[in-house]
Amino acid sequence: MQLAFALYKYFPYGGLQRDFLRIAQACQRRGHAIRVYTLEWEGEIPAGFEVRVAPTRAVRALTNPGRYQRFSAWMHAELKARPADRVIGFNKMPGLDFYYAADPCYEEKARALRGRLYRMGPRYRHFSAFERAVFAPSSHTEILMISAVQQPFFEKHYATPKARFHLLPPGISRDRRAPTDAPRIRTDFRAEFGLKDEELLLLQIGSGFKTKGLDRSLKAVASLPPTLRSRTRLIAIGQDEPSAFLRMARQLGVSERVTILPGRGDIPRVLLGGDLLVHPAYNENTGTVLLEALVAGLPVLCSAVCGYAHYVEEARGGQVMPEPFVQTTMNDMLRAILEDGQRRRTWQRNALAFAETADIYSNDERTTDLILGEAG
Repeated sequence: MQLAFALYKYFPYGGLQRDFLRIAQACQRRGHAIRVYTLEWEGEIPAGFEVRVAPTRAVRALTNPGRYQRFSAWMHAELKARPADRVIGFNKMPGLDFYYAADPCYEEKARALRGRLYRMGPRYRHFSAFERAVFAPSSHTEILMISAVQQPFFEKHYATPKARFHLLPPGISRDRRAPTDAPRIRTDFRAEFGLKDEELLLLQIGSGFKTKGLDRSLKAVASLPPTLRSRTRLIAIGQDEPSAFLRMARQLGVSERVTILPGRGDIPRVLLGGDLLVHPAYNENTGTVLLEALVAGLPVLCSAVCGYAHYVEEARGGQVMPEPFVQTTMNDMLRAILEDGQRRRTWQRNALAFAETADIYSNDERTTDLILGEAG
């Protein structure tokens, strides 16, 4: 079959982008042709992929919603000229056969967090219409859910038939698991960053520093007692503009303890070098990095809004901060965790045991079964 995949932007380090690539390659391994429609593509193009980047003139607009509207029209004109057997979208847009639901319910956010004036604007009208095109009862789009948390919101706002929802297991790559030489990798990584044995390394990984709560992490580091703070480092990694957070670190007096890096391809190695993953997200449909940390044996401190937070509790591999979020609660929890090495070691053992048996690796194969109509 000819399969068409659609996403607004591809870059190598995004969670959504990595999910797309794994699923497309799984379909390709079963003998199907892969065509990709996108606004932007960064990085290498996999062998055998046909990547169609929208011409600038076709999608030129003053706003992102305008670009997305034009992209959708351009893509469907292309598909009319060169049809595909299945159209799989990784962003919400009209005309999809399958939608991979990596993003939360926009309508719920717009009504719970925004006022009436916002819902009168063009941005709301665009995103609401594109979401409705996927979830309305009249739509034929099958919905590939990667978190059960959001399904009730879609049903509430759109009365989407339950039969169109397909809940998937997480899609953690097995190369995230701690290898046999994990201690050596940890030593090498820490040497690269000049970390002493007694220093504690906090990691925060994920593009979109504002949504992921990097500000909360900086405040928590600043709140640590001086002696503990002096031997604690925070490395944040993600595709985002860091200037506001570097400025905040200076204002909090912790700039010497904080490093912010762009996205990188050696995250499994990075995870092995850390002592705790912090992920105090404001909003997180899933939180794949939580599971990637657990299978690497890295304890986790995360906010309860993360769709995958329950795995941290099931694995007994860390701690989940209650909602509503309170900064002083995070501060106290972080201090207690850093002061208790035995607890961290217990969490590490628990997380590695969880990695042996949990069904968290089969997302791409299950998704491929559904796309190809081979699900049992």
